[in-house]
Amino acid sequence: MKLSFTTLGCPDWELDLIIRRAAEYGFDAVDFRGVAGEMNIYKLPAFAESARQTRDEIRAAGLEVSCFSSSVKVFSRDTIESQLLEIEAYAKLCALFETPYIRVFGGSIKGTEREEAVQIMVRHFHELGAVAKQYGAKLLLETHDDWTSCGDVLAVMEQVDPEAVGVLWDLHHPYRMAGEQPEDTWATLGRWIQYTHVKDSIVKPDSGRPFQYCLAGEGDVPLESMYRLLHRSGYEGYYTLEWEKKWHPDLQEADIAFPQYVDYMRKLD
Repeated sequence: MKLSFTTLGCPDWELDLIIRRAAEYGFDAVDFRGVAGEMNIYKLPAFAESARQTRDEIRAAGLEVSCFSSSVKVFSRDTIESQLLEIEAYAKLCALFETPYIRVFGGSIKGTEREEAVQIMVRHFHELGAVAKQYGAKLLLETHDDWTSCGDVLAVMEQVDPEAVGVLWDLHHPYRMAGEQPEDTWATLGRWIQYTHVKDSIVKPDSGRPFQYCLAGEGDVPLESMYRLLHRSGYEGYYTLEWEKKWHPDLQEADIAFPQYVDYMRKLD
């Protein structure tokens, strides 16, 4: 079992602390989604002029970079020039760090019919995927926002280059937000799923929210059965904790959630 975490869970940590704690807690890799307040990490010196030094420090700690998580939203009615520039910046980092994946979002399609939205997605993935592929990287569409349902993702994946585009299965959202059973998600998208995000939650009707995130294994998302499904299906990718402390400051600190996650997941293996 290969474990990683996104840096959403430790939004205030500097790079050296991220590396040190990742190794200390028993992770195998880090998924970069911002460092110390800067979400576009390619703008930071540590991932620009000092990128080789950063790569070497991560390797020296016995770690890998499992994914670079971009902010790119593939669906857009406007030009995608900015998306192309961001993908190229991350793709160059992928080549240097020997990281295979760049996470992208589908985004909101509000005001657009689904069939048209699918064709826009396919067209944009053709352009964006070609850029990533030049550097040996692959874009991963996360099951998120208006692209949470496996059927909606399938409509896109059947029309794109499988060497340039894959799927990131956020184990939480299709189950919690779309009411999908994990077996159905896997049966529909399994051939494209190459990466996962792991998080748990519990429904609290009186809380004013549709759900509340909680530590792994303390909610009612069937994480154990999801892991068993992935394992017996031959999945060999990362199980990446997405602890959304950046967006939900009330969540417990990373120095509690991160080691707890490693302990929980290792006991499943």
